[in-house]
Amino acid sequence: MLTLHSAPLLRRTPDGEPVPGQAVLVGGDRVEAVGPLAELSEKYAGVRVRRWQGVLGPGLLHDGPLPTAPTPRERVHALLRHGVTAVLAEHLADPSLRAAVDRSDLLVLPTAVAPTLRPDGRADLAVHDVEGACLVTVVAGRIVHRRT
Repeated sequence: MLTLHSAPLLRRTPDGEPVPGQAVLVGGDRVEAVGPLAELSEKYAGVRVRRWQGVLGPGLLHDGPLPTAPTPRERVHALLRHGVTAVLAEHLADPSLRAAVDRSDLLVLPTAVAPTLRPDGRADLAVHDVEGACLVTVVAGRIVHRRT
């Protein structure tokens, strides 16, 4: 099922300039298109639309040790609550932590690579409010965190 994610502002890269009126079309675990909301809405009439408040952009890369929490699952969930969709392999020496990361579908990267929103890329997205708080995290096309 196709889903169109939109927000008042969209960044294609973590440090990119936010642009108004843009959206990301997601099909399964992939980004199908990134472009003007009006054009994508017209081209994909009837598609499910998710309208978020804040700035929509690529999920974040966590490049340090995972947060402290009682269980590996809670350590991973702490990342998801901040919009993280990828971690560095070097911080996953503990097999139970690695298993929790794998179950969550977070990307495990050998080196730090800036995430981007691009067609054919994996659908890892996050929406942050003006104060930087994460409102929504999407990993491989699935909403895994939504702030109420």
